Amino acid sequence: MLVALLIVFAVVIYTRIIVDELIQREQQSIKLYTDIFKRTTDPDANLEDLYVLIEKISPTLSFPIITTDENNVPIYPYEQWTLNINIDTTKTIQEQKNFLLNYINKMQSDYEPIVVTDSDGKILLKFFYTHSELIDNLEMFPIIEFFIITIFIVIGYIAFSNIRKTEESKVWVGMAKEAAHQLGTPISSLLAWIEIIKFNKGEPEKLNETLVEMQKDVERLNMIATRFSKIGSLPERKRVNISEILENVCNYFEKRMPHLGKKIRIERIFQKNLYSDLNAELFQWVIENLLKNSAEAIDTKNGRVSIELAELSRNKIVITVSDNGKGMTLKQRRQIFFPGFTTKKRGWGLGLTLSKRIIEEYHNGKIFVKESSLGKGTTFQIELEKSNQ
Repeated sequence: MLVALLIVFAVVIYTRIIVDELIQREQQSIKLYTDIFKRTTDPDANLEDLYVLIEKISPTLSFPIITTDENNVPIYPYEQWTLNINIDTTKTIQEQKNFLLNYINKMQSDYEPIVVTDSDGKILLKFFYTHSELIDNLEMFPIIEFFIITIFIVIGYIAFSNIRKTEESKVWVGMAKEAAHQLGTPISSLLAWIEIIKFNKGEPEKLNETLVEMQKDVERLNMIATRFSKIGSLPERKRVNISEILENVCNYFEKRMPHLGKKIRIERIFQKNLYSDLNAELFQWVIENLLKNSAEAIDTKNGRVSIELAELSRNKIVITVSDNGKGMTLKQRRQIFFPGFTTKKRGWGLGLTLSKRIIEEYHNGKIFVKESSLGKGTTFQIELEKSNQ
């Protein structure tokens, strides 16, 4: 709105400068025109040359002129003593005169008439004039532009408000989906462990192992609640070993993939002893999002997810998560981090949006789609600052 108002203000000033310049030129033209008429009163003047000059100047004048006597009465025949005025010759002479008198009143309100006198100071003629239609149009231009810009501002504001409401709706829907997405794995896992307990009542060793895994799932539910409580606040970061976090996340998902109805192999290629200042809980969330998304993108029997950790440079660490899933189109790649966007019926309404915020805003890193091809899979890449202390 501020830029639009500045543009209108600048246009008004510039238009005013142009209008003033055109008015000056028109006043100079009418002055020249009347000066030539005045010379016709000189007995020694070459009247033939003067009238030829008048005939040549008249076509160049684009503004209305009415010539009157000393009493402001238009001189008859009116067509010969006026310029650039459409007189309806079908009307009576009196009606034509009244029309010109009304026109003269308007002209007087705009500019003073130019008076032609003889050598004794007697008024011979008066030239009433006003500016051309071009100047009227130029003076109206800023008003029209302001009106158009105002319409665009109103339309833009309405559109922005609708987009914002839609975006907020997508965020809330996405948050609900993401909450369900996050809770889905431990809850499904707990249900599966319960079935295993029912089946293995007489085997204490398997029962104890199952209870340990159930404890992990309950702790995970508590961690998910903690994660959502940290959204919107600046998280605390500590120096952590990234390979240990990645290993823990991979171990958790590897044991629960069968419960999700997926037979997927998680390949690990970790360079050891790489550290970064992270909030471990939020960073795990990002990796879990990527792993679960990769798993859901795989619709073949022999699924594979590869996660690699390496040193990109002396100050950078790179993590790549690749899968052999169905991949994405170029359009999907451009929209994949938008709130509410998803390529599935359930799942990623907000996961990648939160992941991008966690990595880029909370950890000063980068996350992006490195490559993706339909039918071949997708590779996400994360870049983080390395901690050398």
